[in-house]
Amino acid sequence: MAKDTSPALRDIIIYSVFVRNHTPEGTLRALIPDLDRIKSLGADYIWLLPVCPIGEKNRKGTLGSPYANRDYRAVNPEYGDMNDLRALADAIHEKGLKLMLDIVYNHTSPDSVLCKTHPEWFYRKDGKPYNRVGEWSDVRDLDYGNKDLWAYQTETLKKWAEIADGFRCDASSLVPTGFWRAAREACEKVKPGLLWLGETVYLSFNSFCRRRGIYAASDGDAFAAFDIEYEYDIKPACERFLRGEGPLSAWTEALNLQEAAYPENYNKLRFLENHDRPRAASLVPDPARLSSLTALLYFLKGATLIYAGQEYALKHLPTLFDRDTVDFTAGTDMSEYFTRLARIKKEILSPYDSFYAASDDERNIAVITRDDGKARKIGVFPLSCEGGRVKVDAPDGEYEEKLSGGSVSVKDGALECAAKPLIISFKV
Repeated sequence: MAKDTSPALRDIIIYSVFVRNHTPEGTLRALIPDLDRIKSLGADYIWLLPVCPIGEKNRKGTLGSPYANRDYRAVNPEYGDMNDLRALADAIHEKGLKLMLDIVYNHTSPDSVLCKTHPEWFYRKDGKPYNRVGEWSDVRDLDYGNKDLWAYQTETLKKWAEIADGFRCDASSLVPTGFWRAAREACEKVKPGLLWLGETVYLSFNSFCRRRGIYAASDGDAFAAFDIEYEYDIKPACERFLRGEGPLSAWTEALNLQEAAYPENYNKLRFLENHDRPRAASLVPDPARLSSLTALLYFLKGATLIYAGQEYALKHLPTLFDRDTVDFTAGTDMSEYFTRLARIKKEILSPYDSFYAASDDERNIAVITRDDGKARKIGVFPLSCEGGRVKVDAPDGEYEEKLSGGSVSVKDGALECAAKPLIISFKV
């Protein structure tokens, strides 16, 4: 881990916003009236997908992807200008929230400022700037073998650090960890305590890159620069389970592997969906099952991500390439449930807990045990809505059930699970 990373960051909740699609106006200032609602969900950080101008050459869709950046040092005029971004940042801070900006440093659009002014800073194929991953046809990859590029990118980050409280770093595994460490050190002098979230990649993609001679940092290496990493290293096991193609135990065993393999203060970003992945409600349309899965999400060890609209169980994933305004009325309002889970995460669970996951593959019930030496917290999550007797590591007796406020009995080392998630806590 970055040497100054605190385990307390596992408590945070990050709410992700794509400015173009979050409101009918699609502007930075239009987000301000929604800040109170977002904060009520328990959010600590608001992560804005990239706010820089978008390239026009090789543009995907009508408006293009925000990840095809044209100018690292400007604001997309469709969203507003730098004054509008500062106004939003001020409003976020007034609400007691923090702002996280999305940084796209692996590549730029083909018509970017840097492509025009410093073509020597790019990966080249047949003598021309090119991209290493074929399907990313709307971008050109940077070459971090050039230390002048390091200096430019670091100075850019220092400028954004005057506004932001944290950075989400896109495709961070493909940019040298050495650069991220140096940039972090420089930015710390501008804004002490900046939060660094790295979008580390699927292990299969990491392997794909390495087989082709493309730099790709391991999650272990990347933790030297980042406070939080994506959980893509184990996501396939979760995704196979949700598709009915793999056992629950493969997912829980992967969670336990993380606990053993990474530094003691490791922090993984826990999510059910994001702007690149399908909506959770589209994969798990049954409301009861989605409710249990969501409770499990908050019980996992690590920072929690909410992708805008997830709290309404929306099934449609907005496109990155065109105007596709989120319809917050199209789903089922789970906001109060999210707020309750956030309270449990922050008031009952501890970022210093040990963690152990077990599972019953026949009934698809996950049992998570967390313990900080003072209190033990046990979560039982029936992910196929099938109840029954479940073994737990708790003394026999009556316990308050934290989600419903009711009670639950433990007898002979087991409790009765009525096809709904259960959470109990007791002193040890």
